[in-house]
Amino acid sequence: MPSRRDVEHRRVGRRPRDQMDFKRILRAPVFWVLAALVLLLLVFTVGGNGGYTTVTTAQAEKLITDKKVESAVMTTDNVLTLDLKSGQTFSDPAKKISGATKVRAEFVDARAPELVTELKTNLPDGYDDQVQGDSALWTLFISFFPVLLLVGLFWFLMSQAQGGGSRVMQFGKSRAKLASKDTPKVTFADVAGADEAVEELHEIVEFLREPAKFLAVGAKIPKGVLLYGQPGTGKTLLARAVAGEAGVPFYSISGSDFVEMFVGVGASRVRDLFEQAKANAPAIVFVDEIDAVGRHRGAGLGGGHDEREQTLNQLLVEMDGFDVKTNVILIAATNRPDILDPALLRPGRFDRQIAVENPDMIGRHKILQVHGQGKPMAANVDLLAVARRTPGMTGADLANVLNEAALLTARSSKKLIDDEVLDEAIDRVIAGPQKRTRIMSAKERKITAYHEGGHALVAAGMNHLDPVTKVTILPRGRALGYTMVMPVDDKYSTTRNEILDQLAYALGGRVAEEIIFHDPTTGAANDIEKATAMARKMVTEFGMSERVGAIKLGQSQGEPFLGRDMGHQRDYSEQVAAVVDEEVRKLIDSAHDEAWHVVNDNRHILDALVLQLLEKETLNAAELAEIFKDINKRPQRPTWLSSEHRTLSDIPPVLTPAEEAALAGRTNGSGAPSGAAVTPGDPATEGALDARAAEGAGPTERPPTETVEVPEGGRVEP
Repeated sequence: MPSRRDVEHRRVGRRPRDQMDFKRILRAPVFWVLAALVLLLLVFTVGGNGGYTTVTTAQAEKLITDKKVESAVMTTDNVLTLDLKSGQTFSDPAKKISGATKVRAEFVDARAPELVTELKTNLPDGYDDQVQGDSALWTLFISFFPVLLLVGLFWFLMSQAQGGGSRVMQFGKSRAKLASKDTPKVTFADVAGADEAVEELHEIVEFLREPAKFLAVGAKIPKGVLLYGQPGTGKTLLARAVAGEAGVPFYSISGSDFVEMFVGVGASRVRDLFEQAKANAPAIVFVDEIDAVGRHRGAGLGGGHDEREQTLNQLLVEMDGFDVKTNVILIAATNRPDILDPALLRPGRFDRQIAVENPDMIGRHKILQVHGQGKPMAANVDLLAVARRTPGMTGADLANVLNEAALLTARSSKKLIDDEVLDEAIDRVIAGPQKRTRIMSAKERKITAYHEGGHALVAAGMNHLDPVTKVTILPRGRALGYTMVMPVDDKYSTTRNEILDQLAYALGGRVAEEIIFHDPTTGAANDIEKATAMARKMVTEFGMSERVGAIKLGQSQGEPFLGRDMGHQRDYSEQVAAVVDEEVRKLIDSAHDEAWHVVNDNRHILDALVLQLLEKETLNAAELAEIFKDINKRPQRPTWLSSEHRTLSDIPPVLTPAEEAALAGRTNGSGAPSGAAVTPGDPATEGALDARAAEGAGPTERPPTETVEVPEGGRVEP
């Protein structure tokens, strides 16, 4: 049974809601329209009789023949009104009429002569005729009703466009939301994985708190800060953290809120927004998705009065109008900085341009710790291992992973989030939900197993690919199965050999189908698409083709409008396009051949892998490592030369003092003596370098060595 305190809380909490509902009803235009109609109805029903009581025609005739009538009036609307003599009244208990001194009766045209005769007989001088016309009120209503209807319709449309109520006719005012004390505060402690961005924004917060410290050394306040990065990296979260840390008025608005259907509204709202910010300085103005108004001017088709450009012009003027003592900082966020107008990006407007990138492994670990607060985790859960399995994920993706894990835990009626649930949540975020109800035939299931086994086998048989961490033949999303290859550490660049290995890995499934079943399926369509796109980038963007060279071919498609680039022709000839196609085909064929060799050389391993897949359906990294322990890897590729006439140096990379110390004191695993020479590709050397590379010592100086000329038509072997 609820306590009295609970009841009081319910009662207190319900009253404001009722008040809000009542105010919402009063602000609704439909309420006032209905009220006006009811008022008009009352006017025409109550006030239309003029104080006369309605009686029957027979009763009216009796009053006339009894000579109780002082005066009578007959109208053209077949209405007879009678004013009784002084002291005379009319009562009818059946109709609840008592003491009436004025009565009226309606009659038909056939009774009119009879009533006229009675009036002439009993009231020779006391009756009159009246030609009935429209009343003044009705005439006024008919005259002004169309105008009132149009005004009301316009008012209704404006109220709907502006949110109703007091916002009507205030479309030129700023719609920015002011962060109040009741707004949930987000601080820098809630932000993880963006240390550089937080450090830059700390300076902004400190300037707002203590501007004299910076003005004393001649530093000017930064007028604008631009946060750019991929969706989900935490740009809006950083802005909210600045609002929570600064303790100053914080105005938040979306870029699309500036532009509406009326000309000049956006510019007016910009002026009003900055007037409010200046009046409450120091203050912060946050514009989310600024690309809605800051898009490159002149990039559209057609002319006329472009409302978006006018808004941008006003924004530029307001940012230039800041003086030194006006502590107003504009923070903007966008995930498309390439399409912003150059005038918006120059120093003096956006003095800080902060990239909010995808977090690294340490950043992902911190993000998982932040979002894991309040979630019951099992004791054996290692969030660092989860961070290793989620390369490339943004903060929003990681939050989604933990939320999916919590939902799966609740769905299975568990109390703690364990590793199994987290693994399933990662797969759901990457590939989509698992389709348990899809029924596959035995043949198609075996084809899928060989397809995914081909991918995994080729990935394990190449020399520059990341380890295979998972293979499954369970349908998930739009895939019948998938192979997961995850890097051990975060990587920010890719070598040519790694890309060639990725091409072979992408075609591994198709090759397995060709070799085993001699009849490839459509399941490799996405693999072929990805391989072709990567090979074309190698030729046209990365400069990894001998025939084409280090040339960028084509233009990026970052500009969605044609106004700026209209009329531009393709920047390469048809002959070059044919060469590009030939080079792409050459790369794909070479990758196809390498995958074919890996599958043929390790056919017994592929068959063993397929049997395990058909039995267990999903294999993890440890199980795969056991299967691939005896795999025959492909030999190393010869050193690639961009041109046969260019010099190839055989000098290895410089070693830091820490690396040299590590190599001097190591013992080769194969029994090599301490201080063995550095050998390129030696596992012991590579391991020692990787172990001590993070020590951070500077490179040692080496004496210059002689450059060796490559003979014409020759090749220097590694």
